[in-house]
Amino acid sequence: MTGSTGGAGGSGDRRAARVVVADDQTVVREGIVMLLGLLPGIEVVGAAADGLEAVRLVAEHAPDVVLMDLRMPRCDGVEATRRIRAQYPATQVVVLTTYADDDSLFPALQAGARGYLTKDAGGEEIVWAVEHVMSGEAGLSPKVQLRLLERLSATGNQRPAAGPAAPRELPDGLTAREAEVLSLVAEGMRNAEIARRLQVSTATVKTHINNLFAKTGVRDRAEAMRYAFRHGIARPPGTPIT
Repeated sequence: MTGSTGGAGGSGDRRAARVVVADDQTVVREGIVMLLGLLPGIEVVGAAADGLEAVRLVAEHAPDVVLMDLRMPRCDGVEATRRIRAQYPATQVVVLTTYADDDSLFPALQAGARGYLTKDAGGEEIVWAVEHVMSGEAGLSPKVQLRLLERLSATGNQRPAAGPAAPRELPDGLTAREAEVLSLVAEGMRNAEIARRLQVSTATVKTHINNLFAKTGVRDRAEAMRYAFRHGIARPPGTPIT
């Protein structure tokens, strides 16, 4: 099934996000396409029944985002994500699946997915994820962010826990403010939440994030979380900050 469905008007003059939907279940796929057709700022340009068809539609339509199921015949969502990100890097992938277990989540992120939602996500959350990955940020649902933090925490707990949350000499030339912003990113905070916490504008937060991404070489919030835990800039949840 391939078609084009316009969303119900975007904000201002911003171009609608062009989206391909990939899901092997016909009823689910058609339901997602119908839902997206009602959302502002979304235009469905194709729908695929498996990963191979998803890759073909990306080559044909050059969408901004693919909403990707994981468990599909012929070519699963992880492999399709890997091929799309390698061959068509301008297209971002947001996983939309029933599963949020480690065996589904981490291979998808490692393959290049920038967003990860479960199928109980509402239309507002889907729009949020699409907009975030298009702007270069991660579009991870709160449930997925929590699971990622728990996994990183388990890894971090294998390292000595003593010492301050931030090292005395910050890595890669980070300033104290950039490290503070990074630690809040690692807590799963969005830009607006960070701005409220630090009592600065969201534009200032974006500037700090762009700077720290450039200095550290991370590409998105998921990589930033890993960097923050690896360098001791953020602590695992439940560890008191001294």
